[in-house]
Amino acid sequence: MEALKSVQDPELRLGIVDLGLIYGVDLDEDGKNVEVRMSLTSPGCPYGPQLVNEVRAVASGLPGIDTAEVRVVWDPPWDPRKMASDEIKDKLGLW
Repeated sequence: MEALKSVQDPELRLGIVDLGLIYGVDLDEDGKNVEVRMSLTSPGCPYGPQLVNEVRAVASGLPGIDTAEVRVVWDPPWDPRKMASDEIKDKLGLW
C-alpha cells in the first residue's frame, strides 16, 4: 500500500490510496506474486487503463515481486465520503 501512494489520479491530482480506490493488496503463499484490487472514480473513467498500468508497474517493481495482477472491481461502489482519507475529504470539501 505504501508504494502505491505514489500513484495519483490524473484528473483529481490526488493519490489513489488516500482516495480509497485501492480495495486490497494480496500476496500469494511465496510472497512473489501480488494481486491489487482497485476501483476507479467512475466506470467510464478515461484514465482507467493508465491507472491500472501504473499500479501494475509500481507493484511489479517492488523487490521480490515476480508478477503483479491488477483487478478492477466495482463492489462496493467507490464513495469518497466513506472511503477517502480525512485529508482528501478536506481537499474535496466532503464534510
